[in-house]
Amino acid sequence: MSELYRRRNRYDEPRTSRAATGALVVGLAAVAALASTAPLYRTRAAGLATTFLIMRWSVYAAIAAVLLALVALVIAWSRGSGKAIPIVTLIMVAAAFAAPLAKVRQAARVPRIHDITTDTERPPQFVAVAPLRAGAANQIAYGGPEIASQQRRAYPRVQPLNLPLPPNQAFDRALATARSFGWDIVGSDPPAGRIEATDTTFWFGFKDDVVVRIEAAPGGSRVDVRSLSRVGLSDVGTNAARIEKYLAALADSSK
Repeated sequence: MSELYRRRNRYDEPRTSRAATGALVVGLAAVAALASTAPLYRTRAAGLATTFLIMRWSVYAAIAAVLLALVALVIAWSRGSGKAIPIVTLIMVAAAFAAPLAKVRQAARVPRIHDITTDTERPPQFVAVAPLRAGAANQIAYGGPEIASQQRRAYPRVQPLNLPLPPNQAFDRALATARSFGWDIVGSDPPAGRIEATDTTFWFGFKDDVVVRIEAAPGGSRVDVRSLSRVGLSDVGTNAARIEKYLAALADSSK
């Protein structure tokens, strides 16, 4: 009986090691592939389609790593040892893919639009930014009622901001707030009440353009903002979040 037990342990040992090692190797490959996407896109070594393809295959590899790690855990549990490597693999994959998977879930909940504005009837117009968008995948012209309808359903809180300040003071506050956000100011036209800027996203370095319009209104000024992505069908809520955050900071600075 003891001889049979020793033989079974001898045959189980390689299987456990292969499953655990395989999970770790595949997991490391998945994380490395995911981490490479931003540098590849930022350096233009890969286009957007190739970058997303790498991301997709990194997710497949991560799933395979998780399955292998679970198998390794089952085997290790039956042996009473060897749990460390599969547990480390699961933690590593979960930590690396938590944020991207959260973005995927968010993308499924929001409309596939990339042009957000506080004034869908009369969107602020880009002037100084227009030459910078030459060759951009997304057009500068506003998409019209269909886009406006999708925006209103998904982002009802994107609204104009009324400030109890004359337009010249509101303009100065709006420009200072834009600079405080680290935006690259492309154009500043006080007589027209227009500020144009470009914001660069943290991870992939996507360029999104912003135009701020300040107009006289009863009791002070009205501030409208439009944020438009250069690439991508869906902005995954980035432009709406940018506008809301900017207007909240501008309102606070004007109190």
